[in-house]
Amino acid sequence: MGIIQKQSISGLIWSYLGVGLGFILTAILFTRFLTTEEIGLIRLLVSYSTVMAMFASMGMNAVTIKMFPQFRNEKEKHHGFLGIALIFVLIGFLITTICYLLLQNVMIADAREKSELFIPFFYVVIPLTLFTLLFGILDSYYRVLFNAVKGIAYKEVYQRILIISSVTLYYFGYINFSVFVWFYVLAYGIPVLLFITSLIVQKKFYIKPRFDFIDKKLKKELIRVALFGIFASFSGILVQSIDIIMVNEFMGLSQTGIYTISFFFGTLILIPMRSMAKIGAVVVSESWKINDTKTISAIYLKSSLTLSVIGLLIFIGIWGNIDNVFYIIGNDYSEGKYVILFIGLANLTDVYMGLSSQILVNSKYYKWLTYLLILFAALIVLTNFFLIPAFGIIGAALASFVSKLIFNLLKFVFIKIRFGFQPFNKKHLILTVIAVLTWYLSTLLPTMPDYIIDIIIRSSAITIVFMIPVYYFNISEDINDRIDKVLDLVGINLKKR
Repeated sequence: MGIIQKQSISGLIWSYLGVGLGFILTAILFTRFLTTEEIGLIRLLVSYSTVMAMFASMGMNAVTIKMFPQFRNEKEKHHGFLGIALIFVLIGFLITTICYLLLQNVMIADAREKSELFIPFFYVVIPLTLFTLLFGILDSYYRVLFNAVKGIAYKEVYQRILIISSVTLYYFGYINFSVFVWFYVLAYGIPVLLFITSLIVQKKFYIKPRFDFIDKKLKKELIRVALFGIFASFSGILVQSIDIIMVNEFMGLSQTGIYTISFFFGTLILIPMRSMAKIGAVVVSESWKINDTKTISAIYLKSSLTLSVIGLLIFIGIWGNIDNVFYIIGNDYSEGKYVILFIGLANLTDVYMGLSSQILVNSKYYKWLTYLLILFAALIVLTNFFLIPAFGIIGAALASFVSKLIFNLLKFVFIKIRFGFQPFNKKHLILTVIAVLTWYLSTLLPTMPDYIIDIIIRSSAITIVFMIPVYYFNISEDINDRIDKVLDLVGINLKKR
């Protein structure tokens, strides 16, 4: 767990710096500087490009994480793996772009009814797809080189600083909305250039492919992993983007904008998981390579406990301050209150499962994660189809919750049966009770006349009331170790547990 803990902490620092910037961008600037329709357009463009980039990747992200250990050889420049990966994703991009252009008439005709603002920005999706695609493959490559933090910094911090600058220029009239959209696309391209520059500076930009290294057996395995990677990526990306696309289809760009802003608060729970999962996937892959099941089992349990502590604290912090949230973003977004609740609950099912997906996808049963993801995607589409017309944007969030709960339960059962691993013990029950009691006690606090003061007092009270028993019961050894180190700096020793 050493390298996971070290990089997770660094990644967490960058991630929460990104969260702060994301909050400024999403909750303050977007809600004040853009209309709900403009916000919906931006999110729709990102959703389309994400789906296209998934197809264009041709499963190479999965191949990188799972198969790179067989290419790893610094002296041999990793046998030209990066060059091979780039060739395939660029071919995939060309094919995907042609398909997208062939659908132009259909998509524009559909947009004329509820999403007319999308029409002049149809071509924006193409470069946005390219940057999303290249970032994904370069980020995966850095992760297998045991550097997951760089991608987090580039995406969560640098990219958001560029977007904040762009939306500010738009608000003060220095650029129009069309130019702002292209600046937004450029903000996705800069991290790609930073990745390439970093690899060149470190003399690790090995782009000369070595196809001669790939024998028949390895070729067969690469094709198998790539095919299942495509299906897994398709299901995973569909899950991330289908609600946005379907909300737009049923309700238009304005409701999509409201859903986007509300969705942001529900996803804050996943920030620490994204950081831990990036490096955790690489360590798990290496552990499976030598069949070190003891390490994998320990990672499973520890990741679940650590992520559950942080995830629950964030969730009750947000829901305890839910009225203050809408003081910040404005009453125009009040329809999204229960979107935040159900998206938050959906993501809690993820954090409770720890690094389960990384364990499964890097095992010999990686195909089963693909099957489960396909089922998950089908559930998402089906539940959205019925719940959005019935309950609007709340229905989309409820669909995510129901689908994720079923998906994670099935994943838990499969891993338990096949490997004998399971991420739960009595500490999870204690932790859940602590969280519920902390939230209930927060409701007893009187409301302060100034919402900023109320946020500070309420959040501080929630954190203290939650963390004291979490520390006392030693729910997460990793978190307690970090707290001990901080307390040692001020001369306090609470290690007698």
